[in-house]
Amino acid sequence: MENKITNLIYVEYDFKVEPQQPWNDVLMAQLGEVGFESFIETEKGVKAYLLQSLDSDSLLDGVNMMENELCDLAFAKAVVPPTNWNAEWEKNFDPITVKNRCEVRAPFHKASGVEYDIVIEPKMSFGTGHHQTTHMMIEHLLEEDVTGLDVLDMGSGTGVLGILAQMRGAALVDAVDIDTWCFENALENVERNNTDKVNVILGGAEVLDGKNYDFIIANINRNILLQDIPVYASTLKSGGTILFSGFYKEDLEHITSKCNESGIYYDSHIEKDSWIAAKMTKK
Repeated sequence: MENKITNLIYVEYDFKVEPQQPWNDVLMAQLGEVGFESFIETEKGVKAYLLQSLDSDSLLDGVNMMENELCDLAFAKAVVPPTNWNAEWEKNFDPITVKNRCEVRAPFHKASGVEYDIVIEPKMSFGTGHHQTTHMMIEHLLEEDVTGLDVLDMGSGTGVLGILAQMRGAALVDAVDIDTWCFENALENVERNNTDKVNVILGGAEVLDGKNYDFIIANINRNILLQDIPVYASTLKSGGTILFSGFYKEDLEHITSKCNESGIYYDSHIEKDSWIAAKMTKK
C-alpha cells in the first residue's frame, strides 16, 4: 500500500468558478462522480485532483456543471510532479484537539494523553479534524451518548468520526464512502486505532437498503444531503438522532425543510466560520 500511495501521478484541474457558492460544492460533487479524488477550495474556485491514468479529453463530458448558464466556469490542467504524499502530509499536518478531550494526530506525533486519542494517516482523504465541519462533528459526538447504539457514518472519509463513535461506546458503526481512496484509507485507520466494530463500506446511499440505525452522522456536501435525506430517514429508527454537516448557514433552512418532509426535525446546531453542524431527531 505504501508504494502505491507514494508513486501515484496526478493531474490537477484548476477551476475558476463565479459565483463560487453554491457552485463550488456542486462542481466537486459532480467531479467526484467521474473519478476525481480530492479537492482544495481556492480564492477563485476549486482545484481538483485525478489519477493521470484516468484522465482523458472527454472526461468532463459527463459533468453537467460545464454547461451551467448560472455561473462562469473555466479551467486549466497540469500534471502534478511525482510526489511523496506521505512526506507532504508530515510537513503540513498538525494535531488538533477538540474540547481538551479528543486529539486527532498523525502516527509521527506523540500522544498528549487526552481521553480520546485518534491516530489518522489522512493521505488524500477528507477528515483530519482540521476542516470546520469535521471539527464540529467531533464536538457533537463528544456531547452525545452513543453507548450501545448502531451508528452510520455517511461520507466517512478517513473514518475519524466512526472511530470516535466506537470509542464513545457505539455497538456497531458502518462507515460508508463512495470514494475508493477513502475506503482504503479508512480501512487502514480503523485497524490503526483498534476499532474493530467499525465496518468500512464502499458505496453510496444504495448500500443502506434494509439497514437500520439508532444514530447517523452525515458530513457531506449540501446537494448530496438534499438528495439522500429520504434514504437516511428510512434507515433511522424512530427517536433516533442524525448529525448533519458539510453546508453553510444559509443552507440550514433548505436542509431542515427537506428533513421535515421525511419526519426529521431540527434540534440544535453549532457554527464555525459560516459552516453548520446540525442535530436533528426523527419523531
